[in-house]
Amino acid sequence: MASVAQWPALDRAAGDLEGQVYRVMRDRILRGQMPPGQRLPSTRRLAVSLGVARSTVVNAYERLKAEGYLQSTTGAATRVAAFTTPPLQGQVAATTQSPMPAIEANVGGLFEPGVPDVAAFPHAAWARCLGARGRSLRVHDLGYGAHSGIRELREAILEHISTTRGVIARPEQLLIVPSTGAAIDLLSRVLLRPDRRDGTVAWMEEPGYGTAQALLRMAGADLVPVPCDEAGINVAQAVGPPPRLIYVTPSHQYPTGVAMSLPRRLALLEFARANGSVVLEDDYDSEFQYASRPIAALQGIDRGEVVAYLGTFSKTLAPGLRVAYAVVPSWLVSETAAAQRLRGAVVPIHIQAALADFIREGRFRTHLRHMNVVYAARMAAAVSALRRHCGDRLEIGEGTGGLQLATWFRDAGVDDRAIVQRINAQGFALRAMSALHLGPPRPGLLFGIARMAPEAADAAAAKIARLTKPDSSGG
Repeated sequence: MASVAQWPALDRAAGDLEGQVYRVMRDRILRGQMPPGQRLPSTRRLAVSLGVARSTVVNAYERLKAEGYLQSTTGAATRVAAFTTPPLQGQVAATTQSPMPAIEANVGGLFEPGVPDVAAFPHAAWARCLGARGRSLRVHDLGYGAHSGIRELREAILEHISTTRGVIARPEQLLIVPSTGAAIDLLSRVLLRPDRRDGTVAWMEEPGYGTAQALLRMAGADLVPVPCDEAGINVAQAVGPPPRLIYVTPSHQYPTGVAMSLPRRLALLEFARANGSVVLEDDYDSEFQYASRPIAALQGIDRGEVVAYLGTFSKTLAPGLRVAYAVVPSWLVSETAAAQRLRGAVVPIHIQAALADFIREGRFRTHLRHMNVVYAARMAAAVSALRRHCGDRLEIGEGTGGLQLATWFRDAGVDDRAIVQRINAQGFALRAMSALHLGPPRPGLLFGIARMAPEAADAAAAKIARLTKPDSSGG
């Protein structure tokens, strides 16, 4: 057991004591200073030694358990988990390209994935911040200098994501952009090298985000699907030349909802470091977790500067704000900032300034807490209703986080695109899971829960059950 006397003093002025305990222990485990099987101090003993509440240590331990760093059984001491980085098997082979998926339009309807409940937008609080900044913008913020974002917003976002997502960076590494799509487009065009052999190879989670697939293709990428299972993307199953880019959604995989395990995270980071690849970590809706705390970002454990972290306010606030951000490795800042300036991918200054105030005044965090409660109730109602009415033909996901719910047809021969067309003609807006595959598809339905009121879920699920019956006309 490690002596509690070896633990460094906590920085109380910096706050987030729980996060400090979590990060110190996580980093020691990753550096090998706490080997697998090592017994940890009891939460009570460590709390007394550090001079903090026991709940602070308990919560830090729980975060580490959830992310795979620690393991414990009832009545036994908590120990460092025995995990290893899995060896890579084979190389990435050329893959037959499937037709480029269309970027699906938001047509509106019941169970629509990918959209938040904008009716819950905090209008009054936002209006106060926007009005105040619109009247008092500083002269130096109105010029061309802040093409990558004003300092205030960069610092406010970084303070938030360092506390909640474990991101480690300087403000200069954070670029403000109009959308995650703009960030993907910007980074892919900077990093892909059409003039080099294999310089346009990009790995994509399978199944994966259709818009990211389309954007990477538009940038000239040769996409290679890499399978995802219950532990996330498995780089050991890829074959062929190493990629320039690897697109992942590790904290809440789109569309399956799984969280990437710690061994898979370490394998991905080591592969990227060894092969000169850049990982695009899209953290689009991981702020919404209903069964546990959000899993920390992959970027926070990246020691090789191979991860570009992407986040957006489209899911947490509203798509109409058109504000997202990219945290890029320090070696990539100059080139991406120059490319952003040339492409004009900028956000209006008054929106940036207002959002900086909105975050720093605590209004954003308050809104997130409220929406987590709202969305958790809607997800639970959707899962329950779909299992009750459609469980005989659909495998329903757990719905532990995010704004969408993945389901799979038990009959693998079903034409999910035809079924989605039939369902959506009746006022729904579901998506076919097969449309999110680059390789052989697995049929299923993707549901959005953000705008489905709990009291309406049962009737909607009952109608979907009728519409998914063979030869159903939906009457």
